This record gives sequence, structure tokens and C-alpha cells, in this order.
Amino acid sequence: MSDALTFDLTRAIIYEITAGMAKNADYLTQLDKAIGDGDHGRNMLTGFQSVQQAIEALPPGTPGILLRSAGMTLVTTVGGASGPLYSTAFIAAAIAAHWKEALQLADLAHMAKSAADALARRGRCRLGDKTILDALDPAARALAQAAEDNKSLLYGLQAAADAARQGMEATTPMVARCGLAMQYGTGSAGHQDPGATSCYLMFDAAVRAYREMYPLAH
Repeated sequence: MSDALTFDLTRAIIYEITAGMAKNADYLTQLDKAIGDGDHGRNMLTGFQSVQQAIEALPPGTPGILLRSAGMTLVTTVGGASGPLYSTAFIAAAIAAHWKEALQLADLAHMAKSAADALARRGRCRLGDKTILDALDPAARALAQAAEDNKSLLYGLQAAADAARQGMEATTPMVARCGLAMQYGTGSAGHQDPGATSCYLMFDAAVRAYREMYPLAH
């Protein structure tokens, strides 16, 4: 079922996110040292290692079950503001997924929008505030456009990753208006936001996991 988000593909994506956080933990930490408390990389790695352990114990089910488990785990294992924000986003996506065993691109677009909206409410942030949302919201919009254009799931995932990367890069000149970075004022400009970066890494991981599971898909 290469054009649907299944339990197995969702689990593979989470595993790939964990691997990505391990590979980029030092990078995320360096970004966070510039405008935060310098623990984002370590926190994200610890959180997703815990998520991976949690979902390994789950019997086969729906993507929503995995996403809800991830959200519930992240809130207790990721320190700082990122834990509650990512937890809220994952749980919102799980709720939007309902109990479907196979999710189409339009479902994924709805899930991503739900996640972005929930994160914005929880973080009291909006686009341009130099937060996770600056990567997540463009990714959600890219998924929605791909679904409207009747594109494949892989196309949608790649479009979301590209949009998240552009959103991440766009945070560099921004002055932070939320979180710890806000205390730096105009000094926060010139530094890429670590939260937007970890968000991009998740979408990039989704593309890699898909290609590994379906190497012949296009």
C-alpha cells in the first residue's frame, strides 16, 4: 500500500526520526546554544529514543495509535518548551487520523494542519515568531496543495519536507517573539531556530523512511 500512511510506515518514520535526531543532536544543540539553553539536541534525542521504545511494545494497529503514543511520551521526556509543543502536535495529528488503518494524502494534510493549529494555540505563537510553527505550517500547506492536486503520497511528503526546510531557513533573519529566544531581542536575528530545524528533520525523515520501504515508488 505504497500510497497510504499505514501503521508500518508510520513506525518506520518514527524510527527514522530517532536516527535523524541522533545524527543531528550536536547540530541542534549548537543552534540552541546561540538563542536558548543549549539542550534541544539532547532533549529531542532522549524524547524520540523513549518514543521508539514505547512503540516497539505496541501490537499492530493504526497510525493514530502510534502518533498518540509518541505525543504522550514526548510530553514527559522532552525538556523545555519543545516537549509540550511537540506532544500537542502529535496528539492533535492522532485525533485527526481517527481510527483509519490507511491514511491517504488528504488525511495527512488534515492531520498536519490540525497539528500546526494545536501547536500554535499551545505555544501562543504565529508565523514569523521564530518557532517550530515556521516549519510546520508551510509543511502542512504543502501537503494540502499536493492533496488538492491529486499527487502521490511520496510527492506530498517531499513537498512538505521542502517547505519545512524553506520555513526553517527563513527563521534565520527573524527576531524571536516567543520562547527563550525572545530574551535576546534583536540579537536573536542571524540564528536559525532550533525548533524549526528539528521539525524539518522530522519531515525529511518521513521521506527517507518512505523511500526505504518503497524503493521503486515515485
